[in-house]
Amino acid sequence: MPATLNGGATEHANGNGTHATENDIPTKNFSGKKIPNLPTRTKESKDPRAPLTLPPGFTADKYEEFITAAQQIVEEKNVTVITDAAQLIHEHYTDPSKAHDMHNVVEKTYFVASAVLSPRDVKDVQEIMRLCNEFEMPVWPFSIGRNTGYGGAAPRVPGSVALDLGKNMNRILEVNVEGAFALVEPGVTFFDLHEYLVKNNLRDQLWVDVPDVGGGSIIGNAVERGVGYTPYGDHWMMHCGMEVVLPSGELIRTGMGALPDPSRPHADGLRPDQVPGNRAWQLFNYGFGPYNDGIFSQSNLGIVTKMGIWLMPNPGGYQAYLITLPRDEDLHTALEIIRPLRLQMVLQNVPTLRHILLDAAVSGNKKSYSDKDEPLNDEELDAIAKKLKLGRWNFYGAVYGPEPVRNVLWSVIKDAFMKIPGAKCILPEETQDHPVLQTRSGTLQGIPSLDELAWVNWMPNGAHLFFSPIAKITGDDGMLQYSMTKRRCKEAGIDFIGTFTIGMREMHHIVCIVFDRYNKEKRDRAHWLIRTLIQDAAENGWGEYRTHLALMDQIADTYSFNDNAQRKLNETIKNALDPKGILAPGKNGVWPSNYDRDAWRIPARTLIDRLM
Repeated sequence: MPATLNGGATEHANGNGTHATENDIPTKNFSGKKIPNLPTRTKESKDPRAPLTLPPGFTADKYEEFITAAQQIVEEKNVTVITDAAQLIHEHYTDPSKAHDMHNVVEKTYFVASAVLSPRDVKDVQEIMRLCNEFEMPVWPFSIGRNTGYGGAAPRVPGSVALDLGKNMNRILEVNVEGAFALVEPGVTFFDLHEYLVKNNLRDQLWVDVPDVGGGSIIGNAVERGVGYTPYGDHWMMHCGMEVVLPSGELIRTGMGALPDPSRPHADGLRPDQVPGNRAWQLFNYGFGPYNDGIFSQSNLGIVTKMGIWLMPNPGGYQAYLITLPRDEDLHTALEIIRPLRLQMVLQNVPTLRHILLDAAVSGNKKSYSDKDEPLNDEELDAIAKKLKLGRWNFYGAVYGPEPVRNVLWSVIKDAFMKIPGAKCILPEETQDHPVLQTRSGTLQGIPSLDELAWVNWMPNGAHLFFSPIAKITGDDGMLQYSMTKRRCKEAGIDFIGTFTIGMREMHHIVCIVFDRYNKEKRDRAHWLIRTLIQDAAENGWGEYRTHLALMDQIADTYSFNDNAQRKLNETIKNALDPKGILAPGKNGVWPSNYDRDAWRIPARTLIDRLM
């Protein structure tokens, strides 16, 4: 029987207390259309070497032939075939899965790789891509596997081989103090680069901008357009120069990297990936002619094997702060205050307006505040805010520069926010009562941590999805988004947890949908919630900037100007660069011509609708 969202699942605890789900692997997709040549494999399979899910169009014999050839390229120790659901035990950020979605919203065994290949160097990546072309094997590359809330390391097409770029390709190739940049491989994390600066006594000169949790790949985060919180918080904006393996296996360098530098060490006998780059490769993004970097961001057009990232010169001083806002409706006033200050760059960094439950969840799970299963009401939220000495909304930011500069900036910011009745300004050195402030004080100066992982434990067996619409920085937009998402969360029986992250001229509204991954009804409710929010947002002209595997087609559909002209352009480029459609088919809704988009859709289930 095909696995579906609504049935056929049996969950059991395995030896180390986590849960594995054993289902028949689908021969049909969620739309009910047949997936060509996708065999069924169940736990009763006679062949223990066969993968849990074969790739589309593969027989067991053809698959074994591919794996044998892959082992000859990367060595047998760097190939792991996923033969059983019991292998899907890695469910924590500190021990990420390389083969499935740790925060699964559909069955755990759906978005699963058939094998994980770990190339040792760029040459291995090129040879694997040539092999995948030969076999027409779908391949899903990732850096570390910590893209949590968006699908992690899991492939969009079940049975794809996963390409783990981070296991072996994890070198910091250069840190240049004069140019304030680093050149890194995919396996370099924010922790790694920060620790390198500390170890080499460079932290007093250069800072790394870090996201909320620092264990992710610098390259992976940038190409997915992730953000941090210093003035260098737009990570894609701060990248400069890439080395990319195309679907064909060909190697290119973008920007100034396309120009050889005769003054660099002699290149005779070196492979192209070993040749030192142009001295301006990490200094000037654009080079000459069309700017190519953008097509490798959130795309399935190439595999980034090296990337430059600009580092922030030590600004000569720093002060973090927290401003608490006592009433829910203060969100409107705060956003109207923030917009001109951000445009004028009085707010230098990427500040955040966090809902009380986001901060509360870092300090404890829901049971530590309430025995209720349903969403908390306003009175209960006010009680939590009072207990934690916080507001219903809490604004975190920092000022940078020499003390006279910081004093002027802080004076302007403080005076603006003090017009909100009951607002309070708190500095981290003044109190130990605000653990999130202590953490943000480090994050806002480029010190990575894992502290923010705690909010995922708001619910038992905590998993999460991110709903991430983009809007203007206005009080009206903020209140409308907040009221819409809070209402839908209540309908789904899920607490609203969210934050507004303020860019230069827009804001990301990050809604953290936390659910019990082992409770099928709660998974279904989370799935219904995010699908409904995507539709609600589109009806208001808001689009998401990033999403989970299961939602990619839905969001791509909302970017529908002129009969989805943008998607058609993306597909034209995809089919030109990847004629066999092997590299990450379906990523961000871009399907190659040899896949039936409709057959691979994952629509909302009628049962989910009935639950509401």
